This record gives sequence, C-alpha cells and structure tokens, in this order.
Amino acid sequence: MNIKALEKIALSVRALSIDAIQKANSGHPGLPLGAAELGALLYGEILRHDPSSPQWADRDRFVLSAGHGSMFLYSLLHLSGYMEMTLDALKSFRQIVSPAAGHPEYGRASGIEATTGPLGQGIAMATGMAIAESMLAARFNTDSYRIVDHYTYTLVGDGCLQEGVSSEASSLAGTLKLGKLIAFYDSNKITIDGSTDLAFTEDVAKRYEAYGWHVLHGSMYDFEEIFRLVAEAKAESNRPSLIILKSIIGKGSPKKQGTADVHGAPLGPEEVAAARAQLGIPGDFYVAPEAAEYFAGKRLEWQANRKKWESEFEQWSKEFPEKRTQWDSFLSGNPTPFKYPEFPVGTALATRTAGNKALIAAAQANPNLVGGSADLMVPNAVGIPGAADYSPTNRSGTYIHFGIREFAMAAISNGIQLHGGLRAFCATFMVFSDYLRPALRLSALMQQPVIYVLTHDSILIGEDGPTHQPVEHLNALRTIPNVSVLRPGDAEETAIAWEMALEYRNQPTVLALSRQNIAVFAKDDPEWRTTIRTGAYIVKKVQDPVLLIIATGSEVSLALSAAEKVPEKRIQVISMISRELFEAQPAPVQHTIVPPGIRCICCEAGTETGWEHWAKPEDIFSINEFGESGPAKKVAEHFGFTVDALIALIKH
Repeated sequence: MNIKALEKIALSVRALSIDAIQKANSGHPGLPLGAAELGALLYGEILRHDPSSPQWADRDRFVLSAGHGSMFLYSLLHLSGYMEMTLDALKSFRQIVSPAAGHPEYGRASGIEATTGPLGQGIAMATGMAIAESMLAARFNTDSYRIVDHYTYTLVGDGCLQEGVSSEASSLAGTLKLGKLIAFYDSNKITIDGSTDLAFTEDVAKRYEAYGWHVLHGSMYDFEEIFRLVAEAKAESNRPSLIILKSIIGKGSPKKQGTADVHGAPLGPEEVAAARAQLGIPGDFYVAPEAAEYFAGKRLEWQANRKKWESEFEQWSKEFPEKRTQWDSFLSGNPTPFKYPEFPVGTALATRTAGNKALIAAAQANPNLVGGSADLMVPNAVGIPGAADYSPTNRSGTYIHFGIREFAMAAISNGIQLHGGLRAFCATFMVFSDYLRPALRLSALMQQPVIYVLTHDSILIGEDGPTHQPVEHLNALRTIPNVSVLRPGDAEETAIAWEMALEYRNQPTVLALSRQNIAVFAKDDPEWRTTIRTGAYIVKKVQDPVLLIIATGSEVSLALSAAEKVPEKRIQVISMISRELFEAQPAPVQHTIVPPGIRCICCEAGTETGWEHWAKPEDIFSINEFGESGPAKKVAEHFGFTVDALIALIKH
C-alpha cells in the first residue's frame, strides 16, 4: 500500500471538490472533504473494477448512498480513469447536461451505479445488488470456477440512516445474511440544521447489531486501519458489515470544518483560499502528479485482473456451454416469449388471479424473473409453484419475502435490476404505492424496467374500507414521467399486460389488478392483441356510433353492460389499458380508435383528474371521494357507481 500516493489522491479529491463546487456556486463540500481518505483507499486499493471496461459483469459495485456528496464520486471517477468524467466535466459540475450532475444520475457517466440523493435509497439499492450477486453466483458458479464473485459497497451518512427506508433495507439485509454487502458510515455527527444531537441520538452500532450486522469501528483518516477493517468485513461471510468511521465534515476547511456551514454550501472565495493554503493546494482543479502516476499504474493492473477473469470465463464457457447460453440470455435483458394462458369468453376471475397465471408462464420461460411481495404473496397472487424462496440457505431461490417493507422492497428491486442479469418484480396493494412511490420514481428516472404488481385497485375491494381502497392512486401513478400504468379489463388483457411489461426495456410498469372477479368479454377488434399496444382498442364496435365510452380495468365490463341495455344510442366501447401510452400516439392512431366529434363518456373507479382531455366534466363517470367499508356491491351502490347510474348518464 502506497500511503504517500493515497494521501495525494485524498488531497486531489479535496482540491477538485472545493473548486468544482465553488465554480458552480452550489453543492455539498462537507462529505468529499471529510471522507477523501476513504475514497482514495476505496478506488485505489479496495474496489475490483476496470475503468476501461466499466460494465464488466464481475466488478465490485459502489453506491454513494449519501448522494449529495457527489463530488466525492466524480473526483474519484476522474482520477481513476472513467472516460466521461473528464476535467471539463468536473468544471461543468451541476450544469445542464453535465455528466457531473448535482446528485449522481445513473446513465450520465460510467462508474455511476445508481441514481442517489434521496437519502437512504442508496443502501437499499446496494442491498438489492448484493442479493443479485448471490443469486447469480448460486446459478453460475461451479466447484472450479467462481464466475460471479464480487462485493457491493456503499457509503452512508447520518441522513441516510435517519431515513426509514434504510432501516427497512438494513433489517432485511441482516435477515438474509448478505455477507458481501459492506457499508461505510461517514459518522461526522452533522446535518444541515446542525449537530445530529438535535434529533438523532440513537446508538447506531447497537441498532445494526440488532439487525444482525457485523459492526466495526475506525477512523476515516487511517488508511491501514480501514484496509484491515474491510478485510475483517470480507472474512465475515454470514453477516453484512457496517464500518463506522469517525470523521470531520469538511476536513481541511480552516473555519468551517466540523460545522453545519460546510455541509451544503460552497466554501466561498476567502475560505477556498484559506483551505488551499492549509492543505498545500497550488492552484485551480489541482491533481497531484503522484496521484496521476499512481492511477496510471493501477489501470494496467486492473485491466490485467479483468482479462484474467475473461480468460477464466471463456474456459468456464467451454466446460459448461449450457450455463454460458443461459448467462448470455440473462445478461441480454431480452425476455423469452411465453405462452398465453387460455381464458375463454365468459370465464370470471379477478385480474390478479389471471396475472398469477401469466406470471407463472412468464417465469417458466424466463428463469431470471425474480421478486416477491411485501408480505402479501397470496392476496397479491404472485406465488409461483416450484419457485423456491430466496434465503440465507438457498441463494438459488427466486421468490423474495420482503416482509412488510414496501419502500425498501421497491428500492431493493431497483438494485436487483441495476445489477444486471435479472428481471425484478415486486407487489403490494395499490393503496400502498404511497409507501413505495419514491423508489418507483427512481425506477422511472433511471429507466429501470422493474415490474410493480399493484392489486386491489379500486373501492370494489369492499370491506377493508377507505384506508385500503385506492381512489387517487391511478392518476397519481400516471403523473410520474416514464411510468407505464397498465390497467387490464379482463384476464385476456392481463396476459398481454404482463407481456408488455416484460418487453419494456427503459421504463417501469405498474400492473393495476382487481381483487373482484371479472368475466372475460368478447372483443370486436380481431387484432386487439396488437392494437392494445397503442394503449387502447375498440372492444364493442358499432356502425356510425353516437356515443363512445372509454373505460379501464373492471369498468370495461360495466361499460359493456350499460351499452347493451341502451342499443338505440349506438354506443362504441373502448378499453384504454394505458391512458398515457394512448395519449402519446399520433393523432391518426388516436382518431381510429376514438373518432373526434362524438360525445365521449370516460368511466373509471377513481378520481376524474386527467380524463378532461377526453370528455366534458359532466361526462366523466368517476369517484372523487374516499371509499366506504362494506361488501363491494353495496359500496358501489353507495357511491352510485353502477350500471344503472351509467345508463342514466348516457341518457342525460
């Protein structure tokens, strides 16, 4: 270990961070200044990576959970040689389209493993990555080859550990005994408002010991000690490790270090000059020659290690061609088509039940489809016969019991998806999408195709009452950019919805599924399986329609029943499985399915928001208040959400 070179790397991290933040007049210097030694050691001696091949499958993963300290990551990516993170990129920190965005953004530059900044989600995604590593290792490693053998590291701060999602994820990580997950805790006892004593006085070490973690203590500024602690963490294979490193926020800033002033604002010209003088930084955006020389040598070493792995991988491929074929399939991200379950017209079943049949078929065709629910396997109907539970004793299991941890479940699913090689799904009641929404938003922002199975999708779940009956949730989910919300109207549509979800590569999908039974209906469009991919299709077609009814989910059947009872109105019924997908279609496509100039009624058991684009306010058949406890039919009658009420609106 070249400690002198590591010291120069830490100095360079501080220099680059000070200047980039000051130039942007925005940013968080406290973490990169306070944790620079860890960064130098992590990227110089600990991480198994190769900047010349940043997507190398068996690289170690590092997630900066405390994403506000993004210059910590960007400085180290620049110094170690990741292509996009040039000096010019650092100089454009926090500017439009810069790879060095305000918080790390997945896809902006190689070496950024996840979008972080919303505190706590980073350690949860790291948990997902560690799960994925263990699943793939169980699948592909042999007695003589360890093709999958890497660690997941994350850096958390006091803010991360105060957020509830970190507690959820850490509890599950301990339960699952994820021994290859190592978290560094930057323990500086400062947040934006001041000392953590204002609101955070718990014993973090005891808390993590209670979770089942291996807890270690050290100084942020002792290279040899940190290296030894990491070795101890790696030697503990049955517990994730939390390495608590006592640090000084903003170390090197003479007047501001150790204070809240250095957390989230530039040092200012005077303090920049004082810090440079104290640290011995000779000029702007300084990189010490010793640091550059050190990493130049390391890059050759890293390439050699990666090429050694590739040689072993090719030998493994020759000895285990079936495993190699499956590996290529897993890593491609392309789904294998599955055979649709048959659902004859008139068959009555809930779309959650139909979804389970489609899920089973999809999982049989795609063995890398993994996931589970937040303690609702049976109610969500996501159990897969023959799929073993993932556990500390069975890493080859594909069903994950997330426990009652909706937020962590979604964030962990993001981590599984980000890792590569697996396709993640998770499930809960739709009303609890409120609990997981921040992670779903990151799925969309990172363009990760996680599948969210959200059942019990309306007031028609009945007796559980308004706390469990979603009314605003469909529209709330639709407002998130880059999320595909699919609400199928019957079992046949549900099978197609699952196929669509698996086909998406760059966006998450919400499958909004019913608890109540719905009869499979006849479809007048002979090409409906293709047309539905526009977001809508004509279910009931009539000559020269006088009235159109656009409906989603279980309300398609309601619309069909009403239309049959008022034949003189010549009503055409449209199933709109995805409003946002249909609204993205060119006008000619939209007009083929929803002809302009004809009165239109929109029918959905949720709030009216968004339907104004298709119908006049008085023609939106919706529910704009919280539900009520009681049998589903009586609840619908109570709110006037019935066939007779729809007929009355039609005749109005």
